[in-house]
Amino acid sequence: MDPAELFPHNPADELIPALSSIPAGSFRMGCDSGQDNEQPVHRVWVDDFLLAACQVINADYARFLRDARSLPPRLWNDRNFNHPEQPVVGVSWFEAVRYCEWLSEQTGRRFRLPTEAEWERAARGGREGALFPWGDAPPESLPGYAVRWKTGPEPVARAASNVFGLFNMCDNVHEWCADWYAPRYYAVSPDRNPRGPETGDRRASRGGSWRHHIKMSRCAARSSIPPEFQYADYGFRVACDR
Repeated sequence: MDPAELFPHNPADELIPALSSIPAGSFRMGCDSGQDNEQPVHRVWVDDFLLAACQVINADYARFLRDARSLPPRLWNDRNFNHPEQPVVGVSWFEAVRYCEWLSEQTGRRFRLPTEAEWERAARGGREGALFPWGDAPPESLPGYAVRWKTGPEPVARAASNVFGLFNMCDNVHEWCADWYAPRYYAVSPDRNPRGPETGDRRASRGGSWRHHIKMSRCAARSSIPPEFQYADYGFRVACDR
């Protein structure tokens, strides 16, 4: 029998991003020395899940735009933002969710945005209490920091991954999360698989930004904007259920 018949090519497989396995476990979420919205520090259990090793890039988003016949983000033709391997930016929370829905339809797997708890668990890579994925050393001390992110985000995976094999978890662009945002949510958060408040005006986001003065965020740092906003330093990565 032809090997191609034994192992038929499935174009949908090409759409599935490289996924890292995040094991189930508990961790201390938040930071005692951080902002008020990162407190109180509390222990949270997160079930196992899969998370894309990289932020969604322009090359992948282009396939979605063609298939869904959607209009591109406003910075799509700006040379500072349109390298195929750069993370797509200028997408709203709603557009990020639609991409996840499209990817699920195409592949038969359930893709979605990660929760804040999942994102922080993954960013820490098992380093309990460390400020950054690499430890507590300030970002400015890392090799090459001063010459990075001059006019936009970098192509993904140009620097080392964390222990879970995830790239750019605390830099490059802010990443949309699934949760509604509330600054005092940690005071009432459940201790297993928290998913944020039921309603809100802003959606949570995580990670650093190429255009901030300090371009790498702490693992616990939280941010948020209204879900319809389309900023030049906002992108996303996808999570996947097992």
